[in-house]
Amino acid sequence: MAKAYSPGLQISQRVLHSSRRILPIPGDVLVKVGEQVSSQQIVAQTFMPGDVTPINVANQISVAPAEVPDCMLVSVGEEIRAGDLLARSKGIFGFFKAEMTAKTSGTIESISHVTGQVILRGAPLPIQVRAYQAGTVKEVIPQQGVVIDSEVTFLQGILGIGGEAYGKIQFACQKEDEPLVDSQLNESMRGKIVIGGARMTGKAVKRGIEIGVAAMISGGMDDEDLKEILGYDLGVAVTGSENIGTTLIITEGFGEIAMAARTFRLLKEREGAEAAVNGTTQIRAGVLRPEIVIPLDKNSQADTKSHLKQENALGVLEIGVPVRIIRDPYFGLLGQVGDMPTELRKLESGSESRVLEVALDSGETVVVPRANVELIEG
Repeated sequence: MAKAYSPGLQISQRVLHSSRRILPIPGDVLVKVGEQVSSQQIVAQTFMPGDVTPINVANQISVAPAEVPDCMLVSVGEEIRAGDLLARSKGIFGFFKAEMTAKTSGTIESISHVTGQVILRGAPLPIQVRAYQAGTVKEVIPQQGVVIDSEVTFLQGILGIGGEAYGKIQFACQKEDEPLVDSQLNESMRGKIVIGGARMTGKAVKRGIEIGVAAMISGGMDDEDLKEILGYDLGVAVTGSENIGTTLIITEGFGEIAMAARTFRLLKEREGAEAAVNGTTQIRAGVLRPEIVIPLDKNSQADTKSHLKQENALGVLEIGVPVRIIRDPYFGLLGQVGDMPTELRKLESGSESRVLEVALDSGETVVVPRANVELIEG
């Protein structure tokens, strides 16, 4: 993963958020339009074909491949269990017969007289899709999934590790510039989404995994700590499939970086609330950002409407406003909007796009597509 991260305020807002929950292959949708769902409720499910196990019966019972079909004691389509007798050779004058039993369970899918192999198909693998965010089913996509709407506190990080996780928000740090260390974690945080402040240490992550926290969120992290936890160095790729025992989200970048005060304050307001997080991150070929989604209860929804209007009014891209670049080759760098030419400019890819100049904090000025920046609101 690119290492050009710099400190900066994380954009955070309260919005009407839609979540599209889709099966990888056609299956069954289990909810209806208008239904209220919880974050961990299964809204769609399907079954993937089971694993295939080839069994060389000819070798096992010492017969020619062409003899295998006549030696089989089970038929195509028949279900067997581990230990069941599969085949028996004819022997010599009825003596010296060889037998073999199944080592795994499954269904006989094919018996070949050419290779002497039997293909055993394992049990179908269930695939279930959860709602992810509590809300209302807005749309049902037949045999595929659903779209769920809800008013939420929605925040995005700069880098995440691990997939979806759920739990109540619990703070380990009381200030945004306070590092998240192992001594701040305890057994009460099992299954929780733990919020830190500044750098999340490697020891803290290991302690969180040991306790069984659902996710850990903080401002920054040392690259070497992350490499030690993963066992390898991240390249420019999609994260989210890592299985380290918890989900990690860094809101600002690598290093001794405090979480943006506004992000910390907004999370603090929702302490104790149920939340869903997803660490999936992608820099190239379509940016994906790790996210924190906290559905609002009825009491907070009314208070949020005026807040939403204020935040939406702030989101204006104009000269002088602080921004962060969210795509390579300047991913994570901060600066201020300089000139905003109105004419389209040709990019290196050959396409044309509206661009702007960004005066980076380093003093360098770069030109990037307008879609490659995000506003920083303090």
